[in-house]
Amino acid sequence: MIKIAPSIIASDFTRLGEQAQEAVAGGADWLHLDVMDGHFVPNITFGPLVVKAVRSVTDITLDIHLMIEQPERYLEEFAHAGANRMTVHVETCPHLHRTVQQIKELGCRAGVTLNPATPLSVLTEILPEVDLVLVMSVNPGFGGQSYIPASTAKIARLRAMLDAIGSPAELEVDGGINVETIAEAAQAGVSVVVAGSAVFRGEASIGENIRQLREACDC
Repeated sequence: MIKIAPSIIASDFTRLGEQAQEAVAGGADWLHLDVMDGHFVPNITFGPLVVKAVRSVTDITLDIHLMIEQPERYLEEFAHAGANRMTVHVETCPHLHRTVQQIKELGCRAGVTLNPATPLSVLTEILPEVDLVLVMSVNPGFGGQSYIPASTAKIARLRAMLDAIGSPAELEVDGGINVETIAEAAQAGVSVVVAGSAVFRGEASIGENIRQLREACDC
């Protein structure tokens, strides 16, 4: 079964705790938290204090996506705030192996991700070491963007790479996931989908939106 990880960046921040709990009650498997610094990506979101606030209302897996420069400076703070998984970008980590080891030493699962135009070849050496690989299917920075069609083939190639080395790592996709695109990503081989607007926005309830996503991909 594919895991659904609602991205709280799309939630109503005046009701953050309430909406996080509603997503969990509605069948979310993880909660995805996008941390942006205004340097690596053109947006600023939140830091460890918000992670800590979400952790205080649920014991669900918190999937922290660090879209920031020098993420190694903040790993300990996010771990202490309640992160279960932390994912860093290959584009921001010149010493990627060391950063992955730091995450694991803090008791968290370690993930790596890459932007849409970054080739999969950069993952060859680190792939056996990680617990998760995230494919960005939009250019990171803002929610509500459209799924980049070329992402599907990229996901399929990455699935083949993971299978070839017998890796149990999760394969996650983030960006433009909705009832129209989730089946395509699922068929390409993802095990986790991140969805923001498709979960937290629209006229239906959060739980109903999650149900519709599962129904759309039969997962």
